[in-house]
Amino acid sequence: MSIELRHLRCFLAIAEESSMTRAAARLRITQPAVSRSLATLERHLGVRLVDRSTHHVTLTPEGRAFRERAASAVGAFDDALDSAGRPVRPLRLGHAWAALGPYTTPLLRRWKREQPDVPLELLRIDDRSAGLLRGSVDVAVVRGPVTEPGLVVTPLFSEPRVAAVTADGPLAALARLTLADLAAAPLLVNSVSGVTVPELWPPDARPTTTITVTNTDDWLASIAAGRGVGVSVASTAEIHPHPDVVYRPLPELPPVPVHLTHHAPPSHPAVPALVALAVAVTGGGKPQENQENKAVGGKP
Repeated sequence: MSIELRHLRCFLAIAEESSMTRAAARLRITQPAVSRSLATLERHLGVRLVDRSTHHVTLTPEGRAFRERAASAVGAFDDALDSAGRPVRPLRLGHAWAALGPYTTPLLRRWKREQPDVPLELLRIDDRSAGLLRGSVDVAVVRGPVTEPGLVVTPLFSEPRVAAVTADGPLAALARLTLADLAAAPLLVNSVSGVTVPELWPPDARPTTTITVTNTDDWLASIAAGRGVGVSVASTAEIHPHPDVVYRPLPELPPVPVHLTHHAPPSHPAVPALVALAVAVTGGGKPQENQENKAVGGKP
């Protein structure tokens, strides 16, 4: 049984699209061809990669583990062709909502000046790993803890938390806020890529109501409309200003760490250069490889 690159590309398309139909459309082949390619790969590996028992295709634990290896293999193949004279594949930097905050523009400008032959794409992807675990990016900016095994994690800086409140509400008149100030209002929670949860409050003083959203745009719109309050980090005020939302410091909460993460080995040859530049721009620390099998943290 011969496994070719097309089998890996097909599997990655299924993993990213979570649908056989959309994967087929993306690859411009028929859905039966997608199913056959996946079945061939599964027989070769001797494991089930995809759970087809539900309406939405999901990866099995074996499929999630294989996804990282498949993405690295496809990336290495593409990089080998790039080095043979083809245009250099862009280096993809993912973020869930605020990139590197005030360091974003300095990083992009220095990269363009120092690495003119390697395009750098900044991609916003709303999931907890900013697209890294599904192979959509080569490097990701992640806020909060990063404990997924197999990732190299480079700490860059920490950001203070802030409260986001309606601009014409009574809380906006205060110079700084406390958790107690926010507890009476519904809490806006980003369930897709957020780390702000009611557990930030003491058990006997938590918000009684939470409203779930799935992205930063809806989070801001809901706060602007007066549906509730939010908690984020300082970069949000710079990257996502809103005329009907004001941000106030929350000094009682600890800062949120910001990391740069990538696979080991990297999926693009320019990843080490980007990590080194990010450390230089932000004054960050040394990389370390995770060994624990836990989840990846996300955005506000």
